[in-house]
Amino acid sequence: AFRVSTGRVGIVEPRCPHGGANLFFGRNEACGLRCAYHGWKFDAEGRCVDIPNVTPDVAERMKPRAAIRSLHTAEAGDIVWAYFGHPDDAPAVPDFEFAAVPAEHRFVGKKRQQCNWAQACEGGLDTAHFSYLHAGINEGRKVGLHQVGRVPSGSGDTREPPRLARLRWLIEDGAPRFTVLDHAAGLLLCAARTADDDHLYWRMTQFLMPNHSLTPGNFPEDTALANTWVPIDDTSCWIFCYAWHPDRPIGERERERLARGAGIFAQVDDDYVPIRRRENDYLLDRELQRNASFTGIAGISEQDQAIADSQGPIADRTRELLCQTDLGVVRFRDLMFEAAQGVREGETPLGARSARAYRVRSGDAVAPRDLAVEEVVRERFGERWGVRLDTQDP
Repeated sequence: AFRVSTGRVGIVEPRCPHGGANLFFGRNEACGLRCAYHGWKFDAEGRCVDIPNVTPDVAERMKPRAAIRSLHTAEAGDIVWAYFGHPDDAPAVPDFEFAAVPAEHRFVGKKRQQCNWAQACEGGLDTAHFSYLHAGINEGRKVGLHQVGRVPSGSGDTREPPRLARLRWLIEDGAPRFTVLDHAAGLLLCAARTADDDHLYWRMTQFLMPNHSLTPGNFPEDTALANTWVPIDDTSCWIFCYAWHPDRPIGERERERLARGAGIFAQVDDDYVPIRRRENDYLLDRELQRNASFTGIAGISEQDQAIADSQGPIADRTRELLCQTDLGVVRFRDLMFEAAQGVREGETPLGARSARAYRVRSGDAVAPRDLAVEEVVRERFGERWGVRLDTQDP
């Protein structure tokens, strides 16, 4: 990828057709990328625009045959989006809220993961694991991270604010009940846990086709979080992470905290490889595991990564024994199979039909036990699938 002098981003195949040199070593100059080997130059559309090592007449004859493959690109939300098909068929970039807010309202990062993208994505949709993988340990008992080293608050403690109580509910109820609602861009995965005073604690995750997830762990005033899993090959992927707030900028202290690996963000090196990774056993600390952390691995992102990597480069799903809390994972697989079959038959896949369908939110809520999940979602987000901004637009 390279940015030409006009500002446009070009993504082209890395091989120069002359001698096969890698264009990674090329010079970015005057609206094009020039091969460092013999100076052949290509524009952002992959057209060969200069062959300086032959006579002009030969160069003009060779240029059409020297074109290299390029991808249609667009920029939104500090991310470069690329389409692998014909540019005329490219759908609009998904209309995510994080891309619509001012730049100072968002923070974007990425990390490299050493496994197939789908199993990493499934980890983001399986929110039952929060009760275990991300738990703390206090005096041998599984507790919320806020209770490590403290006397846990009792159930129904009126001094305990809901923001902290939800962490306790996560730990106390490790078998959430799932409801999955279909919508125009994917799935809304709703997990209910027992709360205090005959209420339920709902955590609602958005899966948006084909590889995006909005995380569930935020109240209305909190910073929102999301992930996108992008395959590098069959056994590795990039995970792009987003944090944004619709109503305020993300301050410098919060940005520094996210960059150091808070929440879904990992602490990474200059190549976006996590500091805690497979080669060093994710710096697992058995003493920490005994006294403070369920896993002994620091960082929510790193805990997720360790489990996904441990399933193998491509998880062997023929050896799984799934259960009730895997409903979201099962529906994800169903949806992907249905979409693949539809594309094979010439159909436009779900999500590509409407960029506006991506303008939804995720989050959590506390509601009376007898309130239907559709009403919980409507009360939390303003409409059935999540709040849509600029609702006057089509």
